[in-house]
Amino acid sequence: MRKFHRCTRIFILSLLVISVCVPICFLSNRIKSVHGDEPGEFIEDLSLIHRTEAHIASALEEEESKGVKEPLMVVYKDDKFSSDSLIESNRTGESENTKNATLGESGIMQNVEEENQHSQHEEVVRNSKENAQSEPKRVQHDQSRISHSQKTSDVKLKEMKDQVIRAKVYLSFAPQGSKSHFVKEIKMRIKDLERAMGGATKDSDLSRRAVQKMKAMEATLSKASRMYPECAPIMKKLRAMTYNAEEQLRTQKNQVAFLEELAGRTTPKGLHCFSMRLTAEYFVLMPEEREFPNQHKLHNPDLYHFAVFSDNILACSVVVNSTISSAKDPEKIVFHIVTDSVSLPAISMWFLLNPPGKATIHIQSIDNIKWLSTKYDANLQKQGSLDPRYTSALNHLRFYLPDIFPLLDKLVFLDHDVVVQRDLSALWRINMKGKVNGAVQTCKQGEPSFRRMDAFINFTDPMMAKRFGVETCTWAFGMNLFDLKAWRQRNLTAVYHKYLQLGSKKPLLKAAGTLPIGWITFYKHTVALNRSWHVLGLGYDSGVVRGDIEQAAVIHYDGKMKPWLDIGLEKYKPYWRKHVNYEHPHLQQCNIHT
Repeated sequence: MRKFHRCTRIFILSLLVISVCVPICFLSNRIKSVHGDEPGEFIEDLSLIHRTEAHIASALEEEESKGVKEPLMVVYKDDKFSSDSLIESNRTGESENTKNATLGESGIMQNVEEENQHSQHEEVVRNSKENAQSEPKRVQHDQSRISHSQKTSDVKLKEMKDQVIRAKVYLSFAPQGSKSHFVKEIKMRIKDLERAMGGATKDSDLSRRAVQKMKAMEATLSKASRMYPECAPIMKKLRAMTYNAEEQLRTQKNQVAFLEELAGRTTPKGLHCFSMRLTAEYFVLMPEEREFPNQHKLHNPDLYHFAVFSDNILACSVVVNSTISSAKDPEKIVFHIVTDSVSLPAISMWFLLNPPGKATIHIQSIDNIKWLSTKYDANLQKQGSLDPRYTSALNHLRFYLPDIFPLLDKLVFLDHDVVVQRDLSALWRINMKGKVNGAVQTCKQGEPSFRRMDAFINFTDPMMAKRFGVETCTWAFGMNLFDLKAWRQRNLTAVYHKYLQLGSKKPLLKAAGTLPIGWITFYKHTVALNRSWHVLGLGYDSGVVRGDIEQAAVIHYDGKMKPWLDIGLEKYKPYWRKHVNYEHPHLQQCNIHT
């Protein structure tokens, strides 16, 4: 019995040992077989990836060395190298790798690797060629895009300004004092957009932030349009804003015109200081020291006589200096300067300190012309103009030239706002054809100096319409050649007095000054000079061509913007400034500089 139980126990233990050991051995062999193949395959996969990437990098470097550039606008074309083909090739590669790993066939894996490398290299080369071919088209497209942007360089800026206007219109619809979310938002958008625009004048001046602000404003305006869908109130408000803007513009223009007029009539502080210093020095001189040399030439009809009527010291100096510096025979030039009693000492002192070289100069006061005061008081004051430039005796003194210079036969009259650039002696050789006045015409349409008779003369008056023609060619004062002998024969000073008296009784002229009455005084007594003798328009923004200025014998700063004033046009001032010695002590002491 014992023996039976013992055999039974041994049999059960044997079964237990077998049931435990056999599975363990089986599993260990299985795990060993699995883990024994995978490390080698994993390392082989890593080497395959590394070799593929290295081959692609070398291919790219080779293509770059050949000068193939990467395109800016188009990277790849769908029909040549799309993402779908990349995904499909990746999927194929993955399936092949899995198959090769399962089969463990290294030969097949090597073939797949070589095919992948070859196909990728072909794709790189093909895409590089396509990009090189598309380069000219891309450049042409960029050029057209740039030219288009240049034409519309301020589109965004204008759109921003329109947005601000629209926003202000919508803001005006909100109740006064409202602090709603919409009011706060639109105020913030307006402020941000105005700050973003700043002082920009074109789209290229705007930042990216400005474009973002514009988009934000557009969203706010879209919201506002839904809140206020009615068009009638918006149109009414826009009309009111347009009217207010026009009124403000009109007011600003009036203020600018007034300030320009005021600046034209006012003597700058520096010129006043200049005059006072010279006047003080003049009265220190002895009477014999105040005399100018060569006074015996004053009435010689064989010399070149010029007349300037002015109370501006610096302007007279420029006229004299420019004329003498341009003259071929300065010793034959005689200048007659007539001024008022206040400016006489200063102008005399200036030319005593700065004599005009070999030329002769004579300075006299209008108050010393005794006979003129009675004629002037009886006739000129009847004009009733408040502008001293028009009522000034110096301005109308040109109509008394034969009486002021009774011994002269020919004379060139120059305004004090001219600069002489060429020798003027040829004027005395011009055939006047029996006329009295030689002047440059101003009747050519399209030019800055264009003037019409009916713009200054009242042709609604029957007498004026009968005696004068509307289409008669006009001419300019500023540089005029006068035949004083023919003037005396025709007694044109009496004609001037006649129309001056008639003008005090009824409106014959539409404008004050010497020009319109000069047209009717010298009507049919004027000969046209070549246009190169006298170029006008430098005293206002007339757009005079630089070539015309350079070729002109005399350039004229007619208008309010005189070169010695701050309001003068800078582009024309150099022609005047080169005849002023700004290093002179008197000018530096009075702070007169360029």
